[in-house]
Amino acid sequence: MTLDDVADELYGLDPGEFVEARTKHVKAAREDNDRALAAEIGKLRKPTTVGWLVNLMSRDLPEDLKALLSLGESLRDAQRHLSGADLRRLTTQRQQVVRSLAHKSGEIAASRGKSVGEDALRDVAQTLNAALADEATAALVRLGRVVTAASYSGFGPAGLAVVKEKSPHHAPREPAEKPQTSKSKTPDLKAERARAKAELKDARAHADELRRRVKAETAEREEATTTLSDLDRRIEELRGELEHAEHERQFAKNTEKAAGVAVRESEEELREAERRVDEAEEALNEMG
Repeated sequence: MTLDDVADELYGLDPGEFVEARTKHVKAAREDNDRALAAEIGKLRKPTTVGWLVNLMSRDLPEDLKALLSLGESLRDAQRHLSGADLRRLTTQRQQVVRSLAHKSGEIAASRGKSVGEDALRDVAQTLNAALADEATAALVRLGRVVTAASYSGFGPAGLAVVKEKSPHHAPREPAEKPQTSKSKTPDLKAERARAKAELKDARAHADELRRRVKAETAEREEATTTLSDLDRRIEELRGELEHAEHERQFAKNTEKAAGVAVRESEEELREAERRVDEAEEALNEMG
């Protein structure tokens, strides 16, 4: 058993089964005297519903996910080369594929008896967008070991707003040629406002994602706190049962000791009685 084997199994499970399965693997590693592996397994974090949905796709829709991540490589290449036309074309394609995959993740969950809301599906889409923008996130998505929703920046309206095709017909004028009029400044102001609106939209989306993440992690913490309280209560119950059992054991031990003494005394009395019987029989026989 390796850490990769355990991680592959755990992150394919329903989040509700994760902690129990992880505990069993930690115990098994300890029983094999592999404390290092037990410690690494113990560090694996329980996935949120969003993480679970993304991990389902890596297992149930590997080819679709591979195609999406390949699109991410094309998008990053287009950004590096400042290809506005390619970015616009690939961004449209990205939006369609991401929406489709997010919807499919909901269908997979439904086939497993789990109903997920639109908020979760939006977070799945956001995480897929993050995988397109960031190679490290893409690696986690590809392996199917996503823990929680991820955010992104770099694609979409905000990214496209600062990427424009270069054209000889729109070369910048020299400042000394002619002062700019209010008419020539208008397009620049409109572009600035468009960029500012796009940045505001991205900032709000990022803040919303962080709020959802805090909510999910808070729920996970509360679940852990409840589990801890239940275990503490069970430990106290077991301690009480142990104390009661120890008292009963001591009582049984005292009873056994007293019974042993009584048996020895009765055995001595029995031997004496049997001796007297023998003597009486002998006397009777002598009398004829």
